Amino acid sequence: MSKREILENRWFALTRDALPSLATSRDWPVRFDHCFQRILLDNACGQPWREVIEAPAYRNAPDSLLQSALTLGEAVLAGKADLHRLNDRSLQMRGKLAAA
Repeated sequence: MSKREILENRWFALTRDALPSLATSRDWPVRFDHCFQRILLDNACGQPWREVIEAPAYRNAPDSLLQSALTLGEAVLAGKADLHRLNDRSLQMRGKLAAA
């Protein structure tokens, strides 16, 4: 398996399984894989990911960007990053939430 395939497999394991499985118990604002992916990618990009990466992001994101999003997601999983805050930041970037 290539390094890229390993990275993509880790991404999907995190965003499709690990994070959604904890959403209810941690009272997170999102539950679905694509929501976790949006939050992590937007924050890794510093803007809405579709302005930087062509869809599908997992296939077209540079390794370094996907790794940054993955690292951020692992921090959320470990309780070291606040998903509520990251979600708010993502929504603000997209103009769907007024800045605090």
